[in-house]
Amino acid sequence: MAPNGGADQVGPLRGSWMDDFGDFVQYLGPDMATKILTLLDDPSDLARVCAASSSWRQFVIANDISKHLCLRLVPEVSGLAQFIEKNNMIEPLKVESNSNAEWEISRRNHRIYAFLAQGLSPSTEKNCLFEAISASSTDNYPEESIQNTLEPRDRIVDRASYWSSKGQSDPGVPETLLYRLISKLCVITEIHVHPFQAYFQFGFPIYSAKAVRFRAGHPKFPMDMTIDDYYESQAGHELDDGRFVWTYTSPEFPMVQENCLQKFKLPEPVLCIGGILQVELLGRVQRQEMDMLFYICVSHVKVLGRPLLSPFDVEIVDPSGKCTLKYCPMGDMPESSLSSAQDGDGGTHSGIRSFTTRLIQRGVRSWEQMIVSAILGARAVPDSDGSDDEIPT
Repeated sequence: MAPNGGADQVGPLRGSWMDDFGDFVQYLGPDMATKILTLLDDPSDLARVCAASSSWRQFVIANDISKHLCLRLVPEVSGLAQFIEKNNMIEPLKVESNSNAEWEISRRNHRIYAFLAQGLSPSTEKNCLFEAISASSTDNYPEESIQNTLEPRDRIVDRASYWSSKGQSDPGVPETLLYRLISKLCVITEIHVHPFQAYFQFGFPIYSAKAVRFRAGHPKFPMDMTIDDYYESQAGHELDDGRFVWTYTSPEFPMVQENCLQKFKLPEPVLCIGGILQVELLGRVQRQEMDMLFYICVSHVKVLGRPLLSPFDVEIVDPSGKCTLKYCPMGDMPESSLSSAQDGDGGTHSGIRSFTTRLIQRGVRSWEQMIVSAILGARAVPDSDGSDDEIPT
């Protein structure tokens, strides 16, 4: 037995287990520590690592661990780095006068990639359409409404299901279809359009367009349509194109005059900030025999991609499309987000429900509140905007 007793031999207990284990980065070296942390395959685990120790969090940020995890889980994001890291399109950079600009950039990117890894993590793409808003023209409303394009079948019971434009003597007159996606932030990879074949007309004509093009963007402020806008769109009238900011325009894709779901893969995944998609139908190929006018008819539209999952959301901060990332629990989600989550694949829903989702808007909690929930045992979310020197307790 030592002269000063067993307690002195063992030494007093350190402040916590973190005092003994918290410097594993120093023990193993940065290369081995990076390999260990990059083995994590759950964004929640990485969020917990960052919440456990300020030194661990700084190491994760400095070595882009959250970015590596995000790109592994969501490879489509790899082509969007210019928006995230150069153009500040996801979250505007705020640098305080006494802060290091380079470190602030790294910390901002860490938050963004951690957010996207958790919000876009499912491995399978899904249909991102939530609702049809308006068409540039409709021949017979509501029988030939744009709402019919959400239905994958070209007939329901004994009734044809399709959208039809008004007839034009000039085959060069275009048409547009406007949709809302199931999330304000979606990574879109592919869009499908199915021209309608009039099986009830002589010769079974197919009213396809000559070509198609796609635009993605968001409404100008205010973000939500008014009650008058709602009734205008439901009556088959086009909403003024000047109400929207288009942040992406695809190349022009040729269409074939065939009764099939035609798939148009975008040159690279597109980050749609704002949740609005426009389908431009360019040129007409089919006359209707009874009036000798050219029409375009579409039976179905589908948008494949990865939407930002509930309870994640974004808030547009200016007309350029810059947005701030947000996390809100299910109890505090806006009604529109709850509707999109429950609808799953973006199927059809009643006009009353669609109207209600535009009227009900609720607030969201701050990132700091969400971190407290995570520490108390709720689902871990990307770490807060707080000080790097602060260790949650």
